[in-house]
Amino acid sequence: MPDFLKRRPLLIDLLVFITGALLTLAFAPFDLWLLAILLPVVLLWSWDHATPRRAAVRGGLFGLGLFGFGIYWVYISLHDYGNAPAPFAALATFLVILLMALYPTAAGWLVVRWGPPPGLLRWVLVFPALWTLLDWMRSWLFTGFPWLALGYSQIDAPLGQLAPYLGVFGVGWATLLSVGLLRVLLDSYVGYAMRTLSLMLLGILWLGIWGLGHIHWVEPTGSPLRVAIIQGNIAQNQKWEPDALDATLYRYIQLSLPEHGHSDVIIWPETAIPAFYENVQPFMDALAARTQKDHVDYVTGLPTGSWEKSIFYNSVARIGSDSKMAFYHKRRLLPFGEYLPLRGFFLFFRHWVAIPMADFTAGGHEQPLLQAGGQPVGVSICFEAVFGSEIRQALPEATWLINVSNDAWFKDSTAPHQHLQIARMRALEAGRYLARGTNTGVSAILNERGQIAVQGSQFQAEVIRGEVQPLHGLTPYARWGDSPTVILVIALLLISLLLVQRKLVTA
Repeated sequence: MPDFLKRRPLLIDLLVFITGALLTLAFAPFDLWLLAILLPVVLLWSWDHATPRRAAVRGGLFGLGLFGFGIYWVYISLHDYGNAPAPFAALATFLVILLMALYPTAAGWLVVRWGPPPGLLRWVLVFPALWTLLDWMRSWLFTGFPWLALGYSQIDAPLGQLAPYLGVFGVGWATLLSVGLLRVLLDSYVGYAMRTLSLMLLGILWLGIWGLGHIHWVEPTGSPLRVAIIQGNIAQNQKWEPDALDATLYRYIQLSLPEHGHSDVIIWPETAIPAFYENVQPFMDALAARTQKDHVDYVTGLPTGSWEKSIFYNSVARIGSDSKMAFYHKRRLLPFGEYLPLRGFFLFFRHWVAIPMADFTAGGHEQPLLQAGGQPVGVSICFEAVFGSEIRQALPEATWLINVSNDAWFKDSTAPHQHLQIARMRALEAGRYLARGTNTGVSAILNERGQIAVQGSQFQAEVIRGEVQPLHGLTPYARWGDSPTVILVIALLLISLLLVQRKLVTA
């Protein structure tokens, strides 16, 4: 570290914060994936001669930069559509960002307090494993919010090809391992032999993952399905107005008419029908009659439940050309948006924020798959796409996937693009085509490699058409989930701990 920076720790703190903020450019819609390998090197460097407390502060500043500029759109949903006063929305958003920043804070403290000194062991063994473990913990601790996990940034990069094997957290570990090896290469105190070894390991890692990407784990089953995604583009502030219901239903029906092109499956987005099933049953019966006439299956989002039992679900209905109707009820609800965690403690939240349909019940863990286009399909609703563990539950039976969402809550922010990037990772992990239907965009059809086959525009009422190839077979991730990655990083941390203890004993 240059002497002038050693004498200016606050300048280093500011640099770390800026670096974290710039890391958001590695994610959609910017997709500068190489930054996810270059920028964390600065954080590692800032920890080299820091105390545990200072390392924790710098980890926190890095997290504040990343999440502050990465999930700022929480404010939009609370203030613009939840009608929360600006000060309350800003405070709530800051608290979410602060909670997310606690994970890199913990990483900094643990690496410096309990980890090995600066060098190969810290940079290559401890740092990637610890950060990955904390990213995985972020997916379930405090209800779970694994947004901006580092692996998502690599969906279009060579390292992304590790996703069918180890999932997004495995991709994140490989990314951080690359960061550690790069840190070794850039260190002026490392000898030629060690630099050569690091460069070789970096090449082996990247070439090995590139080779794994050429292995195919799935194969076609049945004929391709013609799929139409109806993007209604209903304004969020009008969506739940009772007077707007007829106009909303009319728009979706008009866009779904067969004269616009015949389809095997027509997909409407999350709560496309903004009324409870029992209140629109005549419309649903009429839609069922049309499915038989047009020989098409409809898949649409709408709320269901029982007023008598006060149980309500965020659901997807399948109205089939065989005159049968089936439902999927969302299992993984969005905290504060669809239910209130720790209700007794957070009840004040409801006095400040008015979110329609915000008291749902989670659907059962075991639900039969819906049939669409004559094929079993794995359905997820909005927030569920963030969890690979949720999507893989439909496999191997599901031959394709559907995700319905309503990202109108976030206007023209980075959130809809990040959400699409997340959905792409789910398709790549599962080895399945995924059709994503949204209210205002970004609607798309993704192939089993996580690539965008067809994509719609934002904030336009339109029909996105394409083909979906049903597939069968299991990727390693679909079979084993996150367990191999978690076992790997815990094992690496234990090995590093033993090595550190042995050095202390022999010193």
